Amino acid sequence: MPRLSEVIAALDALWPPERAEGWDAVGTVCGDPDAEIHRVLFAVDPVQDIVDEALKLGADLVVTHHPLYLRGTTSVAAGHFKGRVVHTLIKHDIALHVAHTNADTADPGVSDALAGALDLRVVRPLVPDASDPSGRRGLGRICELDPPMTLGEFAARAAARLPATSQGIRVAGDLEATVRTVAVSGGSGDSLFDAVRASGADVFLTADLRHHPVSEATQHSPLGLVDAAHWATEWPWCEQAAAQLDEISDRHGWDLRVHVSKTVTDPWSAHHTSPSIDGAPN
Repeated sequence: MPRLSEVIAALDALWPPERAEGWDAVGTVCGDPDAEIHRVLFAVDPVQDIVDEALKLGADLVVTHHPLYLRGTTSVAAGHFKGRVVHTLIKHDIALHVAHTNADTADPGVSDALAGALDLRVVRPLVPDASDPSGRRGLGRICELDPPMTLGEFAARAAARLPATSQGIRVAGDLEATVRTVAVSGGSGDSLFDAVRASGADVFLTADLRHHPVSEATQHSPLGLVDAAHWATEWPWCEQAAAQLDEISDRHGWDLRVHVSKTVTDPWSAHHTSPSIDGAPN
């Protein structure tokens, strides 16, 4: 069986930590480099539910997309929920590794997995990585939809293909408008409107869209907007990443057991539809 250091080297080759944004916190959070790794669990969030799942599964390594300590800390005391995660991991010899913005811009990356979940053909990055001579890495993806469909039909496809959450799918734009070109970006994407408009996309699928950017975007152009839950847009990456590690394991004869968590860690737990949206309340 491989040691943790060998598995981490393979993961770093897929998602080099130096390609993460300067503000990000990626890499190995805890784990003994010499420990043998038999079973790996991929998940979006490094929360206690995922750690408990890893413990029940007998995983030696958890790989998450989101960092545990994005802004640093001075304490890992178990009295705090993040400290409790660290204590549980270390007590049971479970390593934690994070691939965040370095996985967003990778080839393939988070947005490739999102496009694949919706059966879209990836054409190019939305925001290309200037350091990539092949032009394949970068943030977000521009995709083609074949055959074309209406915005309403595309939103229904997103609702059917992405993992179910209490938020569901929100849509802005003309539901009868024809969609041929789709921009996608897993995770929060309302900082990318300029790039999306410049791309000529008919619709932008992302997450965490806020009122003011959406209001301005709908006034600026007929671009359709499809807003899914943050967790739902990034979960497909876990399946993609697990398949990549499976392939590496087979190539090296490691015989790893690689799993993808189905635990929904989206923080929203319920959704109630308003009884009427015809106008302002009386």
